[in-house]
Amino acid sequence: MVRSPKYIEKSQGTLWLTEDERDHLKISYRIKDILHEETSPYQHVMVLDSHDFGPMLVLDGVVQTTSMDGYIYNEMIAHVPLSVHPHPRNVLIIGGGDCGAANEAAKYDRVERIDLVEIDEAVVRASKRYMPEVSGGLSDPRVRYHYEDGVKFVQQAAAEYDVIIVDSSDPVGPAKQLFEFDFYQNVHRALKEDGLMVCQSQSPIFHADVMLKSYERIGRLFPHRKLYTTVVPTYPGGLWSFTIGSKRALPAPESIRFDKKARYANEEILRQCFALPTFLQEMLKNQG
Repeated sequence: MVRSPKYIEKSQGTLWLTEDERDHLKISYRIKDILHEETSPYQHVMVLDSHDFGPMLVLDGVVQTTSMDGYIYNEMIAHVPLSVHPHPRNVLIIGGGDCGAANEAAKYDRVERIDLVEIDEAVVRASKRYMPEVSGGLSDPRVRYHYEDGVKFVQQAAAEYDVIIVDSSDPVGPAKQLFEFDFYQNVHRALKEDGLMVCQSQSPIFHADVMLKSYERIGRLFPHRKLYTTVVPTYPGGLWSFTIGSKRALPAPESIRFDKKARYANEEILRQCFALPTFLQEMLKNQG
């Protein structure tokens, strides 16, 4: 029988997952069943079947992605940089153990190699088995799995990748290093002379400090940077940001072309995601 961790509660015969958001906000999800649970050497891993969001990946009590809306995040973190770069062949994904970003990157025939670096093999295994809506049953031979520390992995690369996607969890615990300046320096060095990187940079509403630090640090290394947004219902506040750093000038949004099969992304979305609301434009003015 599966045990119930501290963030799973039973109320009137119903299971609820309660996620704490920085001591100020709690989000509760009604759960049908615990599909999978294990404690890996790195974290507590669960896949829960929820009423509204379907199967969801939960790490240490925090929802990472869901079968209902995970495609939005994965399409936007993958298709924007891969549509902006003129010739992406070698792609590195740091994190992304749910395989969603890799599944989207595999839609590009011109991509020859996708290195997926995820420290926890349990996340990949659970996502492939219980969340095919996100992982896509990924089995592309171009995807090479590296179950190791992404920070250390990227330290050993030099001028090797066209696009690097940093698909990290929240900046807590080991993932905190994926938001530090030293890590971005190593990412910069691992990119080819026309390479670019993208990272998820958190909520402009609830995590503005993290977003601005990422934007500032990336701007110190890359001559060209842009922030873009999308809406992911699962994530706190809905509105979510991503930051691109590029060694070469980024093309005008209206020149972006996109012809891949997707549920959320299309040419109009990829072009307009760089249009920022006024409050966000004002926040970025002070970042150089």
